[in-house]
Amino acid sequence: MASGFFAIGLLIHSVLAQQPLKQPSQSLTNAKPTTLDTGTISGDAYRHNSLAFTYKIPFGWVNRTKEMSDDSNDNSTPDSSASKSVVLLAIFERPPESTGDSVNSAVVIAAEPASSYTGLRSAEQYFGPLTELTKAKGLTVVNEPYDFRVGNMQTVRGDFSKPIGKLIMRQSTLVMIEKSYVISFNFIAGSEDEIDELVAYLTFGRKETPGSTK
Repeated sequence: MASGFFAIGLLIHSVLAQQPLKQPSQSLTNAKPTTLDTGTISGDAYRHNSLAFTYKIPFGWVNRTKEMSDDSNDNSTPDSSASKSVVLLAIFERPPESTGDSVNSAVVIAAEPASSYTGLRSAEQYFGPLTELTKAKGLTVVNEPYDFRVGNMQTVRGDFSKPIGKLIMRQSTLVMIEKSYVISFNFIAGSEDEIDELVAYLTFGRKETPGSTK
């Protein structure tokens, strides 16, 4: 079971390049992203200054950002750093390789160049290829994309679930487009309350402190 959770973590930030969308006006296809920094961890919080958000890391969670970043780079084609997907943060309640009798909660934050998606102009459109991928991996759509505000930031959110034995794995993905990148905040847990708790640790704003559980 444990290895499956790591695979799901990899699924979350998989590059969906070459997934065509209907060509709208004012698309981001030709937008050229600048090199995006990876942010920093200080104490119990991850901070990304240029994107102006903070994520408070739950106590005792394990950080697998480097391992997932290395895997992503191994599967990508050679290109400039400004055109690659970036795993900004990948944390798990327990090591993904360990076994357990509950859903291994996780948070994966990733950035993908908007130019990877033909005709992309909105965060909501990103859920087209994302939903295709999640369905292919056995996840079911619980809620179609809907507007979801986190503090002063408007995002688009989609909710999914998947039975794993006697358990139900839940995944919620929040998406925004900033600096010509699609930024996805992906939360995995065993219940809606746990998902809400993980989302509450995300805050936006350059002077805000990390969120707390509700």
